[in-house]
Amino acid sequence: MDVVIVTKTDCHFCEMATEILGRLRSEFGLTIRHVDLASEDGKLIVQKFGLLLPPGILIGDELVSYGRPSERKLRREFAKQLGRTTK
Repeated sequence: MDVVIVTKTDCHFCEMATEILGRLRSEFGLTIRHVDLASEDGKLIVQKFGLLLPPGILIGDELVSYGRPSERKLRREFAKQLGRTTK
């Protein structure tokens, strides 16, 4: 599953999101691409999805999370994408 994380420098929530995605990578077969908020790609994502706060986490062409990350929410979203159920 392809995941994009939009981050900015010195962002505590961005560091948290990176750690969470690292833990979930093998469980859900994630391919993670980091995009800097200030880059051209980052600006396009902000414009397209109305990203309010970093980090922004996208699965495919859908913004599934922004701001303070929740491992539980991300786990549910990844399971949903794979057609699994979670507790």
